[in-house]
Amino acid sequence: MRPSVAHERFVAEHGGELTRNLAITRQDGCMTDVTFDHASLHVRSLDDPEGFWLEAASGVDWITRPKGALDASSAPLYRWFPDARLNTCYNALDRHVIAGRADQPALIHDSAVTGTSRTYTYAELLDEVARLAGVLQALGVEKGDRVVIYMPMIAEAVISMLACARIGAVHSVVFGGFAPTELAARIDDAQPKVVLSASCGVERTRVIEYKPMLDAALARASHEVGHCVIVQRPQCEASLGEKDFDWAQVMAPGAVQPAGCVAVAATDPLYILYTSGTTGRPKGIVRDNGGHAVALTWSMKHVYGMEAGDVWFTASDVGWVVGHSYIVYAPLFAGLTTVLYEGKPVGTPDAGAFWRIVEQYGVAGLFTAPTAIRAIKKEDPDGSLIAGHDLSSLRTLFLAGERLDPDTYAWAHDKLGVPVVDNWWQTETGWPIVANPVGIESFAPKPGSATKPLPGYDVQVLAPDGSPVEPGVEGAVCLKLPLPPGTLATLWGGDERYVSSYLSAFEGYYLTGDGGYIDDDGYVWVMGRTDDVLNVAGHRLSTGALEAALAGHPAVAECAVIGVADQLKGQVPRALVVLKAGREYTDDELLTVRDELKARVRAEVGALASLSDVDVVQALPKTRSGKILRKTMRQMADGETPQVPGTIEDASVLDALGEVLRHHS
Repeated sequence: MRPSVAHERFVAEHGGELTRNLAITRQDGCMTDVTFDHASLHVRSLDDPEGFWLEAASGVDWITRPKGALDASSAPLYRWFPDARLNTCYNALDRHVIAGRADQPALIHDSAVTGTSRTYTYAELLDEVARLAGVLQALGVEKGDRVVIYMPMIAEAVISMLACARIGAVHSVVFGGFAPTELAARIDDAQPKVVLSASCGVERTRVIEYKPMLDAALARASHEVGHCVIVQRPQCEASLGEKDFDWAQVMAPGAVQPAGCVAVAATDPLYILYTSGTTGRPKGIVRDNGGHAVALTWSMKHVYGMEAGDVWFTASDVGWVVGHSYIVYAPLFAGLTTVLYEGKPVGTPDAGAFWRIVEQYGVAGLFTAPTAIRAIKKEDPDGSLIAGHDLSSLRTLFLAGERLDPDTYAWAHDKLGVPVVDNWWQTETGWPIVANPVGIESFAPKPGSATKPLPGYDVQVLAPDGSPVEPGVEGAVCLKLPLPPGTLATLWGGDERYVSSYLSAFEGYYLTGDGGYIDDDGYVWVMGRTDDVLNVAGHRLSTGALEAALAGHPAVAECAVIGVADQLKGQVPRALVVLKAGREYTDDELLTVRDELKARVRAEVGALASLSDVDVVQALPKTRSGKILRKTMRQMADGETPQVPGTIEDASVLDALGEVLRHHS
């Protein structure tokens, strides 16, 4: 398939400048073509960030190539590549079509809940994206305008993000199925000109109607949205209003003129992503175009060890940062084939769902959350469903999103027979802070640690007075400024709020909100959110250490430790555990398991960590991204009104835990 008319127009407008800059880039050389050790790269990235990131920028196709990397003139608000111009969509699609990858699969949409799949080549995906970009322009969307995307895990969600990037519009993806109140708050904050949505989401046992929730949100919001474009899914078609357009109709061939790529400044915003569980005004993380493209392109090779043509499967949601970075942008920047999966790790139809995907599409890299692996382990503790699939294509399993406990690490490593690579990062950073960088060199794993800081990140652990602590001593995990490219530029409409929320606790540092320590070998151990640290009789204990001890018991599939109020000690630790599936326990057996778990914690953590209670429960409350709601459970246990985030996966789990959590032994 030949390049589109829109693409040819972009090349005609910017081709000379682009070709000249590409020639310069290739002559200068790219770090991806040279082998370095991690220590050298990390030191250089901190000592010479200008040179390091200008070299890394050679992996991006620029319209105006950057002459400088870091702009510190407004510190602590930093900007990357301030004099450069590019187009993010061009780097994700057009350049690969030009380079001869037109017929390579770019996106595979696999829906386990509808029993359908579709593969888009780079040329086909480019065509769809250019047409939707033309639709947005026809609806009055211009460079800098915002577009809210409220969709399930369908290909149209990816197409929507890339179409916005193509014309310089700022997208804000709101997790599909978010309640009207939460959606309205994000609409009011971002003030979009258009909303792109779908008639429904499909889950294993139910269909969730999106359009009524969207209509309720629009009625609640003070900001008036101009138009909505709705993907009609056959499982439930929606009634359309005066301002609504049917996706299939406006996207019909010939309905609009496909749009070319619009040049934007590297510092212009690409997207706004709101952090989950916010109260009051939502906290919108702003990601820029240039630093984002540089960091994610670099990470795909150096952190994850992937090459163009590899098949990559990130089992997350496009509504979360992992989905933004590693379902959509990074794999496409790097010329990979990316799998978009609509389903669950278990139940669609069983705990072998991921392994079916790996075998069917020849997946080389699988990226998911530890929570997903724990769910699979609970249903298939012996790994019998793994043995039923050909996983010879799989080189590495990557895990992030929740702390990776040693037991889950060991199970995955033993059953899959491939390296298991932990990585730790945040919505705010957009790409990993700490990881085992298999594309640079592989370090001996220490289960429970995400390994070492990546180039660009100066990770330090600070005491309450802001002084660095000694190796092995826990404190606040912080990042010394400036943050590398690809991290948040600011908060939407709130530079002062960004500074006060993240940069004010310790001058010159970004506060991650996580606690942990760095050991003598430079490995970083993130033990949990600082508000999850227990204070037992004046002694600070991390929930991570206690949970690691519990998770090592052969009967435990999943666990969480919370600190509950105690008049004598201030707080005492309390454990909630989910046992592995496959057997029934008598009351006496459950009592034995509880006693064994208490003994494990005393033996591995110390007498100070003696558990007040061990409750065996059916499930733990989580957000849809897999984070366990420890704070919510702690509030319930202490008799407070719990803060329940709109991102909760299944609110009925909290209802079932109500009586347990209110009980004190």
